Amino acid sequence: MAAGKSRIGRLVAQRLNLPFVDTDSKIEEICGVPVAQLFRERGEPEFRKAERKLILRLLQSEEAQVIAIGGGAFVDPHIRDALNRQAQTVWLDAPFELVLKRLSRSTIRPLAADKSALDLRALWNERRSHYAQAQVRIETSDADPQCIVERIIEELR
Repeated sequence: MAAGKSRIGRLVAQRLNLPFVDTDSKIEEICGVPVAQLFRERGEPEFRKAERKLILRLLQSEEAQVIAIGGGAFVDPHIRDALNRQAQTVWLDAPFELVLKRLSRSTIRPLAADKSALDLRALWNERRSHYAQAQVRIETSDADPQCIVERIIEELR
């Protein structure tokens, strides 16, 4: 959450001349409501179900693409295993302080709503062991996005 997946993913896709898919945006398009509203009205389990279905469908494509998945998707072992088997996975490892700063400026992240910094740190820590199972780890800090893109492309070669 707030690591820069959508922004960096879009830049990687542009650099490689590939289609880009942001799963949160795609779910909003499919369900017809913003992710935050989906969480409120239908709950996280319904969102996760739609997210899983979408990611598994995207992995069936024969066309190369860059996919930015939601922060909780890689926690699901079925999704994580499928992604690691069928794609190249990258973890954008942003320091907690940077994540917290970005979250403080955002009103569209349903899992961050009404959570204290302590709760957010617990979620951040909890997810790290799952993210560590990605094939590539890129430390992002507050680095220039183009530098991050170049590091990702170099690692994927």
